[in-house]
Amino acid sequence: MESQVTDELKEFITSMFLFGDEARLPEETDSLLETGVLDSTGVLELIEFLEERYGFSVDDTETVPDNLGSIAGLTQYVLRKTGETAGAA
Repeated sequence: MESQVTDELKEFITSMFLFGDEARLPEETDSLLETGVLDSTGVLELIEFLEERYGFSVDDTETVPDNLGSIAGLTQYVLRKTGETAGAA
């Protein structure tokens, strides 16, 4: 499940914010804001994607860099919110 979530997030970010340019996709632990991939509007679009794709609500208190700041953080956040555990099939 973890790798599937990571792949889905990378695909969304690449298509929505990098115009399909996979070479510009930052490392999984790099900040999406500091690398210029996301801005404040992009964060809102990302939240909308998470809520629609994975079926949970993102609370205002959860919109922190640890959860939404990197692909790795996003993956772990989605797994926690959906009740999956890292390494689960």
